Order: sequence, then C-alpha cells, then structure tokens
Amino acid sequence: MAGGLAALLDDVAALARAAAASVDDVGAAATRASVKATGVVVDDTAVTPRYVEGIDPKRELPIIRKIATGSIRNKLLIILPAIMLLSQFLPWIVMPILMIGGCYLSFEGAEKLWEALRGGHVEESNEGKSEDQITSGAIRTDFILSAEIMVISLKEVEDEPFLSRLVILVVVALIITALVYGVVALIVKMDDVGLHLRDKAGSGAQRIGNLLVNGMPKVLSVLSTVGIAAMLWVGGHILLMGLDDVGWHWPYAQVHHLEHAVHEATGAFGGVLGWLTNTLCSAAVGLVVGAVIVAVVHQVVHRRHQSSESAAH
Repeated sequence: MAGGLAALLDDVAALARAAAASVDDVGAAATRASVKATGVVVDDTAVTPRYVEGIDPKRELPIIRKIATGSIRNKLLIILPAIMLLSQFLPWIVMPILMIGGCYLSFEGAEKLWEALRGGHVEESNEGKSEDQITSGAIRTDFILSAEIMVISLKEVEDEPFLSRLVILVVVALIITALVYGVVALIVKMDDVGLHLRDKAGSGAQRIGNLLVNGMPKVLSVLSTVGIAAMLWVGGHILLMGLDDVGWHWPYAQVHHLEHAVHEATGAFGGVLGWLTNTLCSAAVGLVVGAVIVAVVHQVVHRRHQSSESAAH
C-alpha cells in the first residue's frame, strides 16, 4: 500500500514538473514573441495618449479603460481566431501578411519622420466629440496596431503545436494590452500628480511637481521619437526576414555578414555592437521602403486633389 502511494506521489510530482515546465515554456515563448512586437507596442503607447487630450481629467481613466477593453476584444475575438485559422490551414500566407505589416510600419515611421522634419502637424482635436466617438476612433486605430502585434507574435511561435500557439498568443494579447494601457494611464495621470504636488507646502514636493508637469511633454516627445525608430527597425527587419523566407537571401545575408564582422572585430562589445549594426541596417531598409511608399501615396493624393479641383472648375 505504502509502495503504491509512493508511486502515485511520484507520478503526481512528475506531472507537476511537466506542467511547470510547460508553463515556463509558454511564458518564455510569450516573452520572446512580445519582444519581437516591441516597435508596434512603443508606437501604440505613443499614439494612445492623444485620444484623451482636452478631456475632463475625471474621464481620462474611464476612457482609457474602454479603449483597453476594445483592444482586448480586437485581439481575442477577431484577430486571434482569424490568424489561428490561417496559420493552421494556410500557413504560407502568414509571411506575406507579415510583410504587408512590415511595409505599413515602414510607411508609418517614414511618414512621421517626414512630418517631424517639416515641423510636425496639428493633431486632430477631440473638441466637440463625444466619449463614444473618441473611444471608437481609438479602438479602430488599435485594431491595425493589434493585428500587427499578433501576426508578429504568431510568426515567432509558428512552429509550436496549435494549442500551444493559441495559449501563447492569448498570453501575449493580455500582457501587451496591460502593458500598453497601464503605461498610457500612468503617462496621462502624471501631470495631474505633478499639479497636486505643486500645490503642497513643501519645497521638495513642489520641485517634484514642477518636474512632472514640465517633464511629461518631453517624455511623450522622446517616446514618439523612439516609436518612429522602432517602427522603421521592426518594419525593415520584417521585410529582410520575409525576403529571405521567400527565397531572396542576398539582402539578409549581407546584413548578417556585416553584423558578424562587427561582432568579431569589437571584442567584449561585439554582442551589443553587432546587434546595433543589424538594427541600423534594418532601420535603413525600413526607411528606404517607407520613403518610397510615402512618395507614392503623396503623389496619388496630390493627383486626386488636382482632379477634384479641375472637376470643381
């Protein structure tokens, strides 16, 4: 009896170890997939705060909560079923979809860089809009970014079994949504915290309050700049990997050889400098592709505008 109980306990322990290993594997894969989507995550975090500009401070967090809920619905109820079905029955289509996303990221990064070089542009105001209009607009924008995040993450774990892919992508969706909208909520409320501290009697609290109030616009500006760089890097890297995947190996091979050469030539700093070399090359590819798309899009828009004016006259 004692022997049977001991064997049963051994079996339970083995199952527990297997379950723990499985959880660790899912966690590691989810983390790896999330890291690959960094560029889109940074962009999402940089874009979202503008949706609560000019809003009653008491309504900022409820609106962010609504957008986050819509983002979860986008990821879990629409995007996830679609990409899981595609990856199961049409796996060859995942890379072309991912490359389209890479082109879109490159376009967004190049366009934002062009706008920054021209002195920026005026963002669309929330004045006169209802909360429902603001929320629905933010959720529509989130859908595009969420689709890119989920497809990038899927590509990273496409060799996993169907159920593992499903669980990993659910974890990625939850983690990234919590991360993005948690950071957004923190950013949005930091100026309120600063204003509150500025009204305190102590000079130390007032200095911290002034630092927060004056610093948050700079934080958003830096975040936007990092977002542009990340979009170009991730977009270019996706395109390099996609071209290699479909059979044109030369572009990615050149970048890989350059990365390896820098790694070998720089000793202790080789790992960091090699990665930086790959990142800069990917960003350059993203910038070139994005600039071409921006030029084409602007030309099309310009011709349509001219046609509209000609028709009006």
